Amino acid sequence: QVQLVESGGGLVQPGGSLRLSCAASESIFRINHMGWYRQAPGKQRELVAQITRGGSTNYADSVKGRFTISRDNAKIMVYLQMNSLKPEDTAVYYCNVVAGVSYYNYWGQGTQVTVSS
Repeated sequence: QVQLVESGGGLVQPGGSLRLSCAASESIFRINHMGWYRQAPGKQRELVAQITRGGSTNYADSVKGRFTISRDNAKIMVYLQMNSLKPEDTAVYYCNVVAGVSYYNYWGQGTQVTVSS
């Protein structure tokens, strides 16, 4: 069973930066796209950023210009560089990989990001 393991979360002051990483425990066949979602208390999980197999990216309006998603296809890793963090970015961040002809979703266990002074 493939596992996605996130790292890099933590507590940061407003205006600070964090870099999230996500690694797959084993090879995943035919990755379509990789991304990051987040869920704040009392809110639904939302897409933060996504990167396709070809390298095209898509961002939530709330993070455009502040967050950057990237991937390492050889290592099956995806990263999220988060700059100029705001308190409203506080959430559990989940790594997501969509793969195969059936577009199966793999999820990480989540990593907490807290932006507070």
